[in-house]
Amino acid sequence: MSEKLTRRDFFKISSTVAVGVGTTVTGIGAAQAAPLPEPGRTVLPYPSKSIGKASAINGKTPYMFNYPDAASPCAAVKLGKPVEGGAGPDRDIVAYSTLCTHMGCPVQYDGQGTFKCGCHFSQFDAEKGGQMICGQATENLPRIHLQYNSGAGTIDAIGVDGLIYGRQSNIL
Repeated sequence: MSEKLTRRDFFKISSTVAVGVGTTVTGIGAAQAAPLPEPGRTVLPYPSKSIGKASAINGKTPYMFNYPDAASPCAAVKLGKPVEGGAGPDRDIVAYSTLCTHMGCPVQYDGQGTFKCGCHFSQFDAEKGGQMICGQATENLPRIHLQYNSGAGTIDAIGVDGLIYGRQSNIL
């Protein structure tokens, strides 16, 4: 004797099986998966690179360097007051990619705590982690993580917070 499987019963059985399989697969994947980074951020291992003496970085002229590779122009600036994430003996040196997050145009430091893009007039606050102030950009300026070596008096670039314009990842 064969019973006829109704459409309703088919959907009940198939949805129960799908939930069971999904729960099992998710449980296995969650145990092995690393936590996902915040959207718009990259978390990658970066090489450490000395960018120079802390005394060479002043408040008027940005100190130019490339990080994490030769195709990534950056600028370090001395803000004159301690800021979150600042490096150096006074914790007032910060660095950012100089490629605007809108279309990759070069940004310039104005000596007053702001990076400005001359192409489409985006502005970024150097004291607040490269936060976008105004303009066409929709992402903050990528911040270069710095570390101060007090023994040698040097500043090292050790990482990037944010995605450098035109990249799928910051390390090629």
